[in-house]
Amino acid sequence: VQLQASGGGLVQPGGSLELSCASSGRSFSNYVMAWFRQPPGKEREFVAAISWSGTSTYYADSVKGRFTIARDNGKSTMYLQMNGLKPEDTAVYYCATGSYSGINVGRARDYTYWGQGTLVTVSS
Repeated sequence: VQLQASGGGLVQPGGSLELSCASSGRSFSNYVMAWFRQPPGKEREFVAAISWSGTSTYYADSVKGRFTIARDNGKSTMYLQMNGLKPEDTAVYYCATGSYSGINVGRARDYTYWGQGTLVTVSS
C-alpha cells in the first residue's frame, strides 16, 4: 500500500496551492482519507478529512472556508485545494487513510496508512 503526496512548494501569503495524494496497492472502499500537517517544531495536527463517498467532509477551524478537500475514487486520488494561504499554514502536509469504522477523523493514530509528506512554505 502506498500513498504519494505531491504539490507542495513556496507560495506568497494570500496565494493558492493544490495538494494531491495518489493511493495504490489496495481498494480503500469505506476508508476515510485525510490531510494532517506538522508545522516546524510543532506536533502533527488535523487539517481535513473526507468520507469514501465524498459526501462528508471535516475541517479544522483554522482552515475552514479557505481549504477544500475532495477525492476522485476513479483515479484513487485525494486533493486539498488551499486558498488564502497564511504564513502559519507553513508545514509538512501528510495524507492518510483509515477505516471508517470507529474512526475519530481528527485523531492521527486512527489512520493506518500514511504518505511521505510534502512541504508547503508560505512566505513573502
